[in-house]
Amino acid sequence: MGEKFLDFRSDTVTRPTAAMRAAMAAAEVGDDVLGDDPTVHRLEARVAEMLGKEAAIFVPSGTMSNLIAVRLHCRPGDELICEAGSHVYNYEQAGYAQLCGVAARPIPGEYGVLRPEQLHDCVRPDNAHYVRTRLVCLENTHNRGGGRIQPYAAVEAICAWARSKHLATHLDGARLWNAVVATGIALSDWTKHFDTVGVCFSKGLGAPVGSALCGPRDLIAQAVRHRKVLGGGMRQAGVLAAAALYALEHHVARLAEDHANAQRLADGIRHIDHLRVTPERIDTNMVFFEVDPAWGTAAEFASKLKQRGVLMLPTAPSTIRAVTHLDVTGADVDRAIEAVQAVASHRC
Repeated sequence: MGEKFLDFRSDTVTRPTAAMRAAMAAAEVGDDVLGDDPTVHRLEARVAEMLGKEAAIFVPSGTMSNLIAVRLHCRPGDELICEAGSHVYNYEQAGYAQLCGVAARPIPGEYGVLRPEQLHDCVRPDNAHYVRTRLVCLENTHNRGGGRIQPYAAVEAICAWARSKHLATHLDGARLWNAVVATGIALSDWTKHFDTVGVCFSKGLGAPVGSALCGPRDLIAQAVRHRKVLGGGMRQAGVLAAAALYALEHHVARLAEDHANAQRLADGIRHIDHLRVTPERIDTNMVFFEVDPAWGTAAEFASKLKQRGVLMLPTAPSTIRAVTHLDVTGADVDRAIEAVQAVASHRC
């Protein structure tokens, strides 16, 4: 962006490290659409093994992995159940409707967390008047919920209920790595409850591009066709897969640093007038805070921060999101707190 900023807008803004770039440059490649890229094969096998699934497919984005999952589990005239603040419902252009002919039934949770009993009456009757309820989608960690981790017991109960109702289950696990590091619960324990799981490499793990969709071998074979028609087939994609492999080896455990930095940022903001951290509890690497309307709008506040070299993201008229990541240090957090304090102390 020219001028150097401390960028807290998202964990998607990370740049590949020098070592990651070296791994990308050295990657053995082939035409992945023709099935010839050995580095992509290594990545897909590695991710499937980590998640305890039979197979995986490398895709350009988490949005595509979610869309493919909907296409795998649903047909036109079907319905998926999701949390009202979920990414698949809010930030993917309703691709399930545009491209799949599928309806969504959003259920409001508490900072993205659904209670199992909220879903018990959500399956449509077997009646020609209704859509067919076919799929439950959960998101972990939850973006709009402030990086909230879905409680493991709730995930287990919701998925067990879904199976009892013959519903498929999909996990948008774009930031599932953060949940694993924060809780100590194994990756395969989180994923074993779901038919399909999507994970992202270009957020907290710091790779430049890419996600993976994991699940049973027969479904992933179908996913190859869906990826192709959606324009997601890539050629010498091993260059990108090498970055993801490097991230899996070197950048998972260090997510704990991002979580500590988010706590540090939240602690600093809590002591600043005109601001309120919400949700109060910080689970992972996201901090949302509200700007007192007497001060001005979130967009105005973010603009003032930018003038001081700090980028944060307005997400609502009075709400700002700040995300810690690979390119943010503890010293950067302290500088950001100073900037927030300086802006907050001067009303519009």
